Amino acid sequence: MTAPAQAAHTQALLAQVAEQLGHPVTGELAAALRRVPRHLFLPEALWVRDGQGGYRPIDRRTDPHEWMAAAYTDQSLVTQFTDGLPTSSASMPSMVLRMLQLIEVTAGEAARQPPTSILELGTGTGFNAALLCALLGRGAVTTVELDAVLAEQGERNLKTAGYSPTVALGDAAKGCPGSAPYARVLATFSVDRVPPAWIAQTTPGGRIVAPWTSAWCCYGTLALSVGASGTAQGRFHDFASFMPMRCPSSGRETGNGARAQAIPAKAAKSATALSPWAVAGGDLDAEFHLGLTVPGAFFSWDTTGEHAPVRLRVGDTTSTSWATVDYDGAHTTEFTVTQAGPRHLWNEIAAAYASWESHGRPGVGRHGLTVHADGEHTLWLDFPDRPLVPSADVRSH
Repeated sequence: MTAPAQAAHTQALLAQVAEQLGHPVTGELAAALRRVPRHLFLPEALWVRDGQGGYRPIDRRTDPHEWMAAAYTDQSLVTQFTDGLPTSSASMPSMVLRMLQLIEVTAGEAARQPPTSILELGTGTGFNAALLCALLGRGAVTTVELDAVLAEQGERNLKTAGYSPTVALGDAAKGCPGSAPYARVLATFSVDRVPPAWIAQTTPGGRIVAPWTSAWCCYGTLALSVGASGTAQGRFHDFASFMPMRCPSSGRETGNGARAQAIPAKAAKSATALSPWAVAGGDLDAEFHLGLTVPGAFFSWDTTGEHAPVRLRVGDTTSTSWATVDYDGAHTTEFTVTQAGPRHLWNEIAAAYASWESHGRPGVGRHGLTVHADGEHTLWLDFPDRPLVPSADVRSH
């Protein structure tokens, strides 16, 4: 690609990113994006959303123009499938820049003494690591990747683009002790707990930024500041939905997976006035709160009509508990609930939703987290001295 064509593609991408962010991209971040050509970090085969809940392929060898257009569009691009599921992707550039803003790295940081060091968790294509190198210098950046194939590809992409950070193969949950400590730790996948190694390897006053997930809702980004006592504390921010962290034993994702459970024989029926769409219909503020306060609960929709015109299925990653909420196609003020197992899941969800409403329907940004030195996680609302207690199992109907 010629330099003028590259500049035109990048300028178009910057315009899209600015529209997504709601403000122009700052000078240092814009300069980094101009210095790091995104297409150099993408494989010849990509997958994009097909608008019907699936993905469609784009191959550079057969459609180079569409491939290049996709490379410089502000969208997430799947770069790897494993067992029919996407397991690695190139994140939306606007999301990448949001993360860089949140972790507070700028080109000016490179002049600091001592210089800022950063640990990136999840090398992937290498694009994010290249941006960090452009901002901080290659000697400041360490990046860890679990997948040996991705690590090799990412390192190759980085070298092609002229960058050579430290690339380590390993379990991201363990950080990278060989290059510790770090002033910044940045994850490029979502977690439902903060691994202790991340805090232990971050200098006091440093920052940790990681996308968040729960069994109920994969959304939000956590930004923590690390204290001198070994605790870390910070707030959630209302952006980002990333693939969950993968564990080395199986290569599978961890976090909000819905696993099959044996169904108990006894089930209790009741009625509820709480609409299933209120808790699982796309209100991210409500769903994020439920994900924090009803741990282990996940949902799926059944619109086949086999059991009801519309059914919300609720399961539990920690037990055999389950629940269904049926809409009969006519009444929107009362729904039929069936639930069984050691947890009365719908009761917990209804109690958590009522609590969310009683607190003024708080958005994602009003939620926070303290990770104590012993690894305990304490959720809070608005201020650390207002702990957010997960809902108890309310057994009255």
